[in-house]
Parts: sequence; structure tokens; C-alpha cells
Amino acid sequence: MAITTGNDSEDEVVSAINTTPLVDVMLVLLIIFLITIPVATHTVKVKLPVDRNQPTQTKNGNVVLAVTTDGQAYWNTTPLHSHQELVARLMNVARQQPQPQIQIRGDAKAKYQAVGQLVAACQEAGIQHVDFITEQPKGP
Repeated sequence: MAITTGNDSEDEVVSAINTTPLVDVMLVLLIIFLITIPVATHTVKVKLPVDRNQPTQTKNGNVVLAVTTDGQAYWNTTPLHSHQELVARLMNVARQQPQPQIQIRGDAKAKYQAVGQLVAACQEAGIQHVDFITEQPKGP
């Protein structure tokens, strides 16, 4: 009678490679490429404008609209009390030929809504040219 041990089945060499993790990684990469490639290739071809970064000259006829951090709007240095007052003043300026430039100075901590209301009032009054006054960034 032959006595066998349980080690005979363990001595066989397994030559198969488990490819499941490789297939999983490849499928994830394929999905990522399928999602990102259409976004990159389906854009409208346009020539973007180049920033000229020319300082705006403040002339006597220009109107400076300012917005403080609390949302108070000013016409040059005079506080504005209502939207109707602002639009009425802008309509008077819009009738002038040539129209003076409207320059908006918004405080860095002012809410976007306050500046947006000035821009909307300019549009409502028929102003053709609106500039935003900013500070030049400081170097390192």
C-alpha cells in the first residue's frame, strides 16, 4: 500500500497569470479617455484677443462710478441714493456726442451685485463704452 502526502498537489507550478487587475485598470483608463477627448476636440475655433494692458487716461469729461465695500455707489465723489438717479444721470451723459467714458472703480471687497448693478444701469441708459479701473499687480 502506498502512502501519499498532501504535498503532491502543492508541488505543481501554476503558470497562469491573473489578468483581472490589468483589465480593470485598462477599462478605467479607457473610460477616462472617452470622457476627456470629446471635450478637447469639440471646441469652436476662435482667435482670442490679446491683452494690450494700456493705462486708461482719466480726462475731465469722463465719469467715474465708484462702489465701496458696503455697496454705496458714487458719481465721481457724489453719493448716489437710488437706481433711478443713476440711470437719469447716465441718460444725460449718453446724449452727449461723443459720449464720455464711464469708468467703474469697484472696491476689491465689494459684492459683485453692486458692480453688476452699475453695469446694468449703463446698459439701460445706452452707454457705449464702460471701463473697469484696476490696480496693476505688485511684483514679487
